[in-house]
Amino acid sequence: MDSHLLSILASIVLTFHVGVILFNLFGLVAIPLGAWRGWRFVRVFWWRALHLAILAVVALQAVLDRACFLTLWQSALRQGAGETASAAPLIESWVNRLIFWPLPLWFFAALYVGVWIYTLVLWRLVPPVLPGWTRRIIPRRPPSA
Repeated sequence: MDSHLLSILASIVLTFHVGVILFNLFGLVAIPLGAWRGWRFVRVFWWRALHLAILAVVALQAVLDRACFLTLWQSALRQGAGETASAAPLIESWVNRLIFWPLPLWFFAALYVGVWIYTLVLWRLVPPVLPGWTRRIIPRRPPSA
């Protein structure tokens, strides 16, 4: 395969990886804040289940002492493109340094398992609502005076 195409695919994988990270971080902040503020979307079942499932995959990979499969794909694509030293654009190299920390895998395992447990606690404290049940369970916030 063309090295330029492999490089583009690696950048796409990185972009997707950043999107997954942002989705996870957003959920960790938005769920408790949304429960407090009365935001209905934080109880949407499919969104919460996806958030919990993605964090479970991340935690499981770390516990099994495995690097994230997106990281592995990006690395393999970069190697296939013949890139050893980073010839990435400046913003891409910043993103790489931001999300790929030079720490041992046990640190990430503990961090990700802790985050997943936090998400389970949020599931219990701010339970999602199955479709069709939203109006009956989640009260509307009274208008501010």
